[in-house]
Amino acid sequence: MKPLPALLMRLRSSLNVSRGFGFATQAVFGGLFLGALFFLSSVITHAETVAELQQKINDWNSQIASLEAEIAAYEEDLEKIGADRKTLESEIARLDLSRKKIATDIAVTRNRISATSLELQELEIEIEDKIQKSNAGKETIKESLRTISRIDDISIVEHFLSGVSFSKAWEDVDRLRRVQTVLNEEIKELLVIQQALEQNRGEVIEKQGALISFSKELSGQRSVLDETRRSQSTILSRTKNEEAEYQKLLQEKREAREQLESDLKAFESQLQYTLNPSSIPAVGSGILSFPLDTAVMLRCKDRERTYGNIYCITQYFGNTAFAQSGAYNGQGHNGIDFGASTGTKVISALAGIVEGVGDTDVAPGCYSYGKWVLVKHNNGLSTLYAHLSHISVSKGDAVGTGGLVGYSGNTGYSTGPHLHFTLFASDGVEVKNLRDWYIANGRSPSTGCAKGGVSIPVAPTQAYLNPFDYL
Repeated sequence: MKPLPALLMRLRSSLNVSRGFGFATQAVFGGLFLGALFFLSSVITHAETVAELQQKINDWNSQIASLEAEIAAYEEDLEKIGADRKTLESEIARLDLSRKKIATDIAVTRNRISATSLELQELEIEIEDKIQKSNAGKETIKESLRTISRIDDISIVEHFLSGVSFSKAWEDVDRLRRVQTVLNEEIKELLVIQQALEQNRGEVIEKQGALISFSKELSGQRSVLDETRRSQSTILSRTKNEEAEYQKLLQEKREAREQLESDLKAFESQLQYTLNPSSIPAVGSGILSFPLDTAVMLRCKDRERTYGNIYCITQYFGNTAFAQSGAYNGQGHNGIDFGASTGTKVISALAGIVEGVGDTDVAPGCYSYGKWVLVKHNNGLSTLYAHLSHISVSKGDAVGTGGLVGYSGNTGYSTGPHLHFTLFASDGVEVKNLRDWYIANGRSPSTGCAKGGVSIPVAPTQAYLNPFDYL
């Protein structure tokens, strides 16, 4: 819709209003002028309100930017701690920093909720304004067109007989036709208002969805903060704040992990499976997205010196140097590890259905995936997200590409906060209860994971795929 003062000028120009005009012509202009004034008063009032809201939104966004800078600083400090030898002191320092970073994450989410709520108010005002403009405009135009129609029904002869000169009558008719052209253009512009109105309504739905997502994030972040506090309390309780006790605890975890890896390797080697290449996408197809938030992946480019790559990868798939050191009991690494501080959003690499979720930490002495999520995609692939601090989905949930599945952490057997990301051929992976699996293989449930009856995804060697081939 054209600016209202411009509309008034166009109408004045079309009518060329003067004392010599007939009453009917002036009546048309009067109706349009009053309608335009109604528009203008409404716009001015709403403009002041929108400007106030926009200033508040800008203030919230400014605070968000400041908090995000704090988060980036915390992450850099956490990276430095992670590079040091793992000691009780460094672990307590890491947990302290993690709590501060997560508390700042929560502050950012709260500010985003506030900013989005204000944006919704702004949209509601814009919608109300457009509805008023549309309704008033349509009524004004309809009434004016009816007046024009009535005048059009009066012939030039009738104008002449009424005492108006022939030339004057002709000028009135010509001017009214020009007004009709202007009004027809305004009708078209009202359609533009209607389209903008629909767009605003679509934006409202989008903002409402964002508020739901932010609320879910806030709940998850609070859970992560609680988990971090529990972890610190547990470590201090089990080690009695003694370094020797902490190193003893780490050794116990390594030994329990190695025993579980050995048993899993033996069991998985007995699984009969042949990968059908046609059942999965071609290597290099780029079908998967990175499983961390886009903002996090962008920051990885600035940390190439720390990680040796621009993806924040701390360990690749296969027979890596860490795997060769005996970390996986002779097996290669079955996924990719991304360095990610506790509380980093973990997202689905592709749309799919949550095939399973679990937490191996519920069983004493079980050091495996910790909190994990398995997502099955519709192209023959399945992805696993492990060592999470919080799970945001349930079995059977549908998740979109980039949908939140949880938050990174340090649960299970982990040398530091990170995301373990595994890719399977879907027809080769299944979630197994380890107690039942041990018994089915003629073994007594000897490990903490088997004794506790935890479930994890297992697969034959051929069903493990290199995630980097599909990113």
